[in-house]
Amino acid sequence: MTITEERGRTYGYGDLSRLMGLMTGDEKHGPAATSTLDALWVLYDRVLRVAPERADDPGRDRFLLSKGHGPMAYYAVLAAKGFVPVDWLPGFGAYDSPLGHHPDRVLVPGAEIGSGSLGHGLPIAVGTALGLRAQGLDAPRVWVVVGDAELDEGSNHEAIAFAGPAGLDRLHTVVIDNASASHARPGGIAARFEAAGWSAVTVDGRDHEALYAAFTAPHPGRPHLVVARVEPKSA
Repeated sequence: MTITEERGRTYGYGDLSRLMGLMTGDEKHGPAATSTLDALWVLYDRVLRVAPERADDPGRDRFLLSKGHGPMAYYAVLAAKGFVPVDWLPGFGAYDSPLGHHPDRVLVPGAEIGSGSLGHGLPIAVGTALGLRAQGLDAPRVWVVVGDAELDEGSNHEAIAFAGPAGLDRLHTVVIDNASASHARPGGIAARFEAAGWSAVTVDGRDHEALYAAFTAPHPGRPHLVVARVEPKSA
């Protein structure tokens, strides 16, 4: 199928591998990309209240990709949902392509933040949730996808420690756990968040129904964590 034939199509989960395959070039970081694929799809297909036509709607949900290293899955999902043209995918990583090795919010429609620095996404998500609260916008939810290795960064732990007591119940964090963190945590990732007053659940990061149930679990008065376990990065 040619790019021209792709235009105007409706895409499903089964199309994502092919869409990712359109992206060639160096520094693809396949494991970093595929580790997020199922969580991203379930969020965009069944949970997030976002759409290309309401990209600037104050009432939209905010999705922040902190785990921006190897963003092909993200770009494939954005293309499948109509945020970016499929025509852009083959140019991934090229000098004149808007699809860089980390998403750029200025260049990529639907991207709320630019990624790059480890440990920045969750603090930004906390600030976003606070800002929405200050504006009296109670409907939008804030979602951030973080890699387990990012939790080695102290900035995340400051955000975790603040968000729980602040009762930021519009804040949702998804940690993609592919066993790449350098520092172990007693009791695991979920225990760290729970100790700070978060709601937390750990699920199979490839099981769409388990992910959906975890994403939509009630957590009144508390921020919510979903640990999505996938195969180890070295596997």
